[in-house]
Amino acid sequence: MNDELIREVTRVAIYTIAFIALSMVFVMLYGLFDPKVDNNKIFEVLVPAFQMILGALVGFLGGLKVGAQNDE
Repeated sequence: MNDELIREVTRVAIYTIAFIALSMVFVMLYGLFDPKVDNNKIFEVLVPAFQMILGALVGFLGGLKVGAQNDE
């Protein structure tokens, strides 16, 4: 039961974070090619958010790895 729950939570978290990351990439690409948008402002806004999302993914996966080692 515990392994199935961990697997399901991990799957949902990874799909959610991947969807958010892909959405941010598409928004950034749209903004880069839109002549009305200043490209410098796109990076000022999206880069910290993108780093936070990817940092959350790495932290989550690292926590699972540490937790799995503690169970053994």
